[in-house]
Parts: sequence; C-alpha cells; structure tokens
Amino acid sequence: MKKTFLNAQWRKLVMINYSVDPKVLEPYVPFNTELDQWNGTCYVSLIGFMFVDTKVLKLKIPFHINFEEINLRFYVKYKDTEGYKRGVVFIKEIVPRPALTLVANMLYKENYETLPTRHNWIERDDSLMVEYGWKKDEWNSIRVTADKQPVDIVPDSEEEFITEHFWGYTKVNDTVTSEYEVAHPRWQIYPVRDYEIDVDFTKVYGSEFAFLKDAKPVSVYLAEGSDIVVKKGKKLKIETTEV
Repeated sequence: MKKTFLNAQWRKLVMINYSVDPKVLEPYVPFNTELDQWNGTCYVSLIGFMFVDTKVLKLKIPFHINFEEINLRFYVKYKDTEGYKRGVVFIKEIVPRPALTLVANMLYKENYETLPTRHNWIERDDSLMVEYGWKKDEWNSIRVTADKQPVDIVPDSEEEFITEHFWGYTKVNDTVTSEYEVAHPRWQIYPVRDYEIDVDFTKVYGSEFAFLKDAKPVSVYLAEGSDIVVKKGKKLKIETTEV
C-alpha cells in the first residue's frame, strides 16, 4: 500500500471538455502511456475547483489550506500487469501559492504556475453559480450556472469518463514517467444551464492550444467533488539488466 501524501477536499469542479486532434497531445504523452479516448473522441479539459482543508503528510501548512486550482488536462491509460489504469496528464496547473509550485515542479516534475486566483460561489433559490478566475496580465475566467440539486453520474457515460480517471501521470523525460494514485468516491454533478468562458488560451497555455479560443466545448459539467487522497507516487521507466 502506498503511503498518503496529501488529504483534501476538491469542491465545485467546473469541467469544460473539448474534442482535440490526438496529434496536438502526442508531444505531452508520458513514456509507457497512451491516449485514452471515449467513443472515439480525444478530450482536453479545462478545470477549475477549490482545494479545501488541505493536509500534506497529515499537516496543515499555513496559507496553503484553502485555495483555487485551474488546470488544463488530458486523458491517458497505462497497461499494468493487471490491466489498464486510466489517468490524467496536466498541461499546466495554476495555483496562487509559490510554495505549491516550487514543490510540485522540483519534486514531481509537474508544470505548475503561480498566478493570482479567485473564485465566486453564489447560491440562489433554484440555481448555483460557480466561477473561477486567474490573472496572467489580464483576468481569465470560467463560469457556470447550474441547477441547485445534484444528480448521480450515469454509468458508462461521458461524465463517468471525465470524472473517474484515478491516476496521475507526468512526463519526467522520454524514458521516465511519474505515476501516483488519486482516490475519491463517485461524484454527483449539477445539471448545467449556462456557461461562460473568457480565456486567453495562447497567453496562458501556448500557441499549441490557441485553437481552444474559438472551439465550442463538447460538454460542460459542474461536479460537487468530495474528500480526496493523493498517494505517494513511483517512477515508471525502462528496466535495465546488469550483465
């Protein structure tokens, strides 16, 4: 059993999902993994959410307990001895605290960036509005308005595919991949009524993802989230045999 690295809650996850040409993602695919598709579609997702009650190695670190994260991610699978593990790869993870970026980039080779962030949750009589923002020269934002009552995720649906990848994979180099497990129960989602995306994809994520500015999302979800556990990871690499 892997030891726990981080405990937290992930709450009110805005999940904006785009169809993408697999060739765009090929340079980012970690060693020994392959792109994971659903019904022949390759996805990239822009996701904003809150870290709540965060503990690293069971300790609460001042000013690093509750904070926003906005990430751009895609989906892969890794063939283990017992079958395929389904996981995510992050193009970039944006957080407001530099210590998070330093640890993640140095120790885990993740692509974190520190930027000012903000969020806004508004409950009305019959609706819920959730918005996340981050500033890179100008403010970027994603916002959804949804029904106030969450519903269960349908088995074998796109919602299940997007929300139930329980492994993280990071491209350390061309022959080494970092793998870690993220455990959480099955989530509920709030039916989305409306959404708004105001993001400079070129400035935030690079010219490779400029096309997302004019792309229409395949789907937009708002997931309630839950308690989560991130396990300590391991390296996947080419095995060498000593002679």
